[in-house]
Amino acid sequence: MNTLPSPPRAPQASAHAESVTLSARPLSFDEVVAVARFNARVDLDAQALEAVAATRSIIDSLATDPAGHYGISTGFGALATTYIDPARRTSLQRSLIRSHAAGSGSEVEREVVRALMLLRLSTLMSGRTGVRTATVETYAALLNAGITPVVYEYGSLGCSGDLAPLAACALAVMGEGQVRDAAGSLLDAADALGAAGISSIELAEKEGLALINGTDGMLGMLVLALSDLRVLLQTADIAAAMSVEALLGTDAVFAADLQELRPQLGQADSATNLRALLADSPLVASHAGPECTTIQDAYSLRCSPQVHGAARDTATHAALVASRELASTIDNPVVTVDGRVESNGNFHGAPIAYVLDFLAIAVADVASISERRIDRHLDVSRNKGLPPFLAAEVGVDSGLMIAQYTAAGIVSELKRLAAPASVDSIPSSAMQEDHVSMGWAAARKLRRSIDGLGRVLAIEVMTASRSLDLRAPLKPAPATGAVRDLVRTVVAGPGPDRHLSPEIESVYDLVQAGSITDAATTITGRLR
Repeated sequence: MNTLPSPPRAPQASAHAESVTLSARPLSFDEVVAVARFNARVDLDAQALEAVAATRSIIDSLATDPAGHYGISTGFGALATTYIDPARRTSLQRSLIRSHAAGSGSEVEREVVRALMLLRLSTLMSGRTGVRTATVETYAALLNAGITPVVYEYGSLGCSGDLAPLAACALAVMGEGQVRDAAGSLLDAADALGAAGISSIELAEKEGLALINGTDGMLGMLVLALSDLRVLLQTADIAAAMSVEALLGTDAVFAADLQELRPQLGQADSATNLRALLADSPLVASHAGPECTTIQDAYSLRCSPQVHGAARDTATHAALVASRELASTIDNPVVTVDGRVESNGNFHGAPIAYVLDFLAIAVADVASISERRIDRHLDVSRNKGLPPFLAAEVGVDSGLMIAQYTAAGIVSELKRLAAPASVDSIPSSAMQEDHVSMGWAAARKLRRSIDGLGRVLAIEVMTASRSLDLRAPLKPAPATGAVRDLVRTVVAGPGPDRHLSPEIESVYDLVQAGSITDAATTITGRLR
C-alpha cells in the first residue's frame, strides 16, 4: 500500500504529541506538525546538549587561531577573505543577523515560522553546527512560550539557506525586531522575551551563520503541505465517488483486476477508496443492468483514480525527499564528526524546491478534474436528468451556476501557480552565490495551491450533495450518504437561490478540518 505520512489534522479530530524531544535523531513528520500547528512543547535531550557543548569547544579553539576560518574569524559571502579582529566578532555576528533580516511583504503564517524555528533548532541539536547550549535553549524557550518572530513573505532565494526568514528569527532571539506573543499581539521582541522571563542572547563566533544557513522554511512548508495533502487526496476520492453516484456513473471501472493491469500504487489506493465509498449504493445499482444505455463514463469520472493516484505517487516521492531532509544537518561551514570545520553546499535547496514544484503540478491537476466533475452536475445535456444548474425554479433561479465559476477561477490560478519556481535562478552576493533554488518561492505558491484545491473540492462536495438530494427517492451509498448528511448540518438542501459564499466557506471548513474524511470513514473504516 502506498501510504503517505500521517500527521495530525485538527486539534479536535486527532491525537497529537503533547511534547517533542529534540536529540540527534531526525524529527518525524508528526512531530513537526505537532509543534508547528498544535503548539506541542519542545524538550531538549541532555545527551544531545552535551554533544552541542563538545562541538562548541572546537569552535572556541579555532577562534583563537590567527589563521582565518570562515564564519568564525572572517566575513561572510563575498567577504569571506576578510579577517575580523577578535574584538569585533560579536559585532560581526550582530551585524550579520541585522543585515540579513531584510524581508519584505506580508507576514508569514505562524505555523510556518514555528516549523522553521523547530527545524533550525533540530539541526542545532545535531551537534554539528558549533553553537552554544544557551543558544539552543533560548530557541526552545521561544517556541514553548508561543513567541513567534515576525517573518516576511519575501527575502529568501532558497540558497545559502532561507536567509532573511531565519535571520528574522535570530533577531528575535537577540531581543530585537518584532514578534507576536501566544495571544497574537504584536510586540517588540525585547518586551515579549522579558514578559516570558527569557533572556536575549549575544551571539558568539560562528553562531550567526549557524542560525541562518538552513533550508528550514521551505522544508517546514513541505512537511505541512504533505500533512494537508494526505487529507485532501482522500477528500478528492470522496468527492469523486459522490459525483460518480449522483451523475449515474458506474463503479465497475474501479474493479481491482482492472487496476492491476496498470500497477501504479497510488492509482490502486484511490480505486480501493472509490470501491469502498460506493459500496452498497442504491443509486449505482439502479442503472447497473443491461438496460443502461451509457457505455462509458466521461474521463473526469472514469479516470479519477488515475489522476488522484498520480498525485498520491507524487506526494509519496516528495515525502521521501522530505524524510531525507529531516535527517540532514544543513549548515555552512559545518563541524564534521572528526572535528573538521568545512565549507560545503548542502544549503542549496534544489532537492526540496523540485518536489515543491512537482506537487504544485499535481495539486492543479486534481483540482482541474474536480472542476470538470462540478461542471457536469450543472449541464442539463450531461447530468442525466437533473435540472439545469441544479436550480429550484429554472429561469428564476441560477442554482450553483456561479459556484462553478468560482471553481474555474481557482483552477485557472492553480495552473499559473504550477509554473516551476525552481528553474528561475538569479545570481546574488556579487556573483559568489550565482545559482539559487527559489525553493522558498516554490513553497509559498504551493501553500496557495493547496488552499485552492481545498476550495474546489468543497464546491464539488457541496454540488454533489445537492445532486444526490435531487435523485431522491434513490439513496446514496452509506459512506457518501454520511458525507451528504454532514454537509446538511452546515448547508441547507435544494431550494430557491440564496447567498452561496457562506455555504462554500462552511463546506471548505469541513474539508480543511478533515471532517469530510471523518464522516466517510465512520462507514468505510480507514481510507488509503
